[in-house]
Amino acid sequence: MHPFTLDRRSFLTTGAAVLGAAATRRGGAATADEGPNLGIQMYSLRGFKVDEALEHVKDLGLGFVEFYPGMFPVTDDRAAIKAMRDKVARLGLTISAYGVSRFTKDAAANRKIFAFAKAAGIGILGADPDPDSFASLDDLVREFDIRIAIHNHGPTHRYNKAIDVLTAIEKHDDRIGACADLGHFLRSGEKPTEVIRLLAGRLYGIHLKDFAEMQDKTKGVILGTGHIDVPAVFAALEQAEFPADGALSIEYEENPQNPIAEIRDCIAAARAAMAAA
Repeated sequence: MHPFTLDRRSFLTTGAAVLGAAATRRGGAATADEGPNLGIQMYSLRGFKVDEALEHVKDLGLGFVEFYPGMFPVTDDRAAIKAMRDKVARLGLTISAYGVSRFTKDAAANRKIFAFAKAAGIGILGADPDPDSFASLDDLVREFDIRIAIHNHGPTHRYNKAIDVLTAIEKHDDRIGACADLGHFLRSGEKPTEVIRLLAGRLYGIHLKDFAEMQDKTKGVILGTGHIDVPAVFAALEQAEFPADGALSIEYEENPQNPIAEIRDCIAAARAAMAAA
């Protein structure tokens, strides 16, 4: 078994424990049916300032946030990092991941991102690494024990297909893997369940995002109303032994000024599928 994977019983037991702890902090109830770590990519809430966005996450009943640089910039200011960590913790939330960050051959610049992540308690970095960055990344994931999750951005991106990600990571440290944006893989003409199967064992993040069409130019829709078979995705994640500490993030990019109702519908679709898995 891969060092970051769990069998079905451990997956559900760990998930229940994590949710129970999060619910205790929030003063609410949680069950294993809700899954181990359903959260949100904060880009979905980019129309709000960070304090209001975090309040929305709490009100939506989620326990995990995946920050993006526009809402929590990389910094070496320890006071600023502590202030954000405290803000997240006061709301009973946990930072599941961070990204997307670009990595280059500049090892010193790469190290700054890892040092920031370590100070912020972030264990997974969504990434868009240049091909000549991997030697540096191999060293940094070992030193910091932080995982890299390569994020795909659709048809014109260098990590367009699942095979592009696999080719990039195959000779590198196991902590270098993938964050599969299922919506962007749809835009690249790839089936989410097949992507999950191909990336199994190196899959550390999922963006649950849906589109109306399996083509480059298309419209984002509520999860499960486009081309994503949500129950099949969660069945595939279980079969792939998606890690219980992986970042499983709802992402909804439409209507940035007022997306809450649509995000709530996306969450409902995900939870219904998780309960049935």
